[in-house]
Amino acid sequence: MNLWAISDLHISIDVNRRAIERLAPHPEDWLILAGDLGDSEAELALAFELLGPRFAKLIWVPGNHELWTDPRTPGAPRGARRYAALVELAQRHGVTTPEDPYPLWPGGGPKTVIAPLLLLYDYSVRPAEVSREGVIAWAAEAGIVATDERRLDPEPFADIAAWCAHRLELSARRLETIPADARTILVNHYPLRPEDVVLPRKPRYAPWCGTRATADWHRRFRARVVVYGHLHVRASRFADGVHFQEVSLGYARDWDQARGADAYLRRIL
Repeated sequence: MNLWAISDLHISIDVNRRAIERLAPHPEDWLILAGDLGDSEAELALAFELLGPRFAKLIWVPGNHELWTDPRTPGAPRGARRYAALVELAQRHGVTTPEDPYPLWPGGGPKTVIAPLLLLYDYSVRPAEVSREGVIAWAAEAGIVATDERRLDPEPFADIAAWCAHRLELSARRLETIPADARTILVNHYPLRPEDVVLPRKPRYAPWCGTRATADWHRRFRARVVVYGHLHVRASRFADGVHFQEVSLGYARDWDQARGADAYLRRIL
């Protein structure tokens, strides 16, 4: 029995969707989906429908793309209501979400709880000399204009940083209830540590890549592995005895189609 992970499937891209359709079945294994499967509820549902029959269990956290809404669409659920609708969709497909009880890994090794998280970002992953008020203009100097600024609505919170603070508080309280004799696998769309935000092509995109508030969570919550995506820069690092894995597939330019999507599944346990 294996635990696999992948993120950033972006199945709105034709070549990505076809690759997921050809993914080999793993009927005894579990799969972590670390966000950005698609841009709409229909695409998220399609991802679950394609992957659900191939794995014994799916565990999902949302990325920024799933949470996007079109500002020109009046009446559509936004922000926290959008997230709630996505959770309900996932649960209808039998998929574990950050709002469900954390599953205990049934495979070998030490007692391990898998904790899917929605933590968002608060613009704190930025150089010390750049102010919070000036961070968007600083990024724009390098041609970085984040789509989140138009499409990720924080409703009912004042801004995304306030929503992030709320999610940090809720998640920390839940993680503290995990029995002390259990290790964890922490799953989030964004990196937990600022030093893992490595973006060679667009370094000034870092402010949209998590929060400094989680920099010690791998120690605080006894992690064996931290799984994340978002960067489209696959990585495997060790720190403090913890394995940090960026597991994204990415846009068509980010992966080798000749290898197929199977080559981009990352074995976690």
